[in-house]
Amino acid sequence: MTQWDAFINFFTYLGISIPILVLGVVVFAVTTPYPEFQMLKEASQMDDASKVAAGKAAAYDLSGKILGLTIVLASAILSAQNIVDFIIWGVIGVVFQVLVFYLFHLITPFSVIKEIPKGNVSIAIFSSRISLISSLILAASIYY
Repeated sequence: MTQWDAFINFFTYLGISIPILVLGVVVFAVTTPYPEFQMLKEASQMDDASKVAAGKAAAYDLSGKILGLTIVLASAILSAQNIVDFIIWGVIGVVFQVLVFYLFHLITPFSVIKEIPKGNVSIAIFSSRISLISSLILAASIYY
């Protein structure tokens, strides 16, 4: 591979990764029953401690999902046979992260969906770590 080929390859995968990542964030925002971005925006109201806590919880949870998806995308870039293969694994990564969130919600003795909007940062951090852990497993599973 020439330097020019590597340059084109870089921009091709970057140009596909960013829309998949944006799609993932949109899917996360639409599929979770609480408004992460509104909670993040309202967290700037320093006079309301509950909104600040809810914003922190949403930030931990959403950033964990985004980092998890990024790990899957990085692994897919490294192991994909071609662009289509990469796109397929990227979409699988988005779906996988959403499924993991709801599976986590179902198997825990508390309601993740209720706790994060209430500002339970501990649950949000735990949820974000579950996203990261599961993404590492998916990323390792992608290799051919």
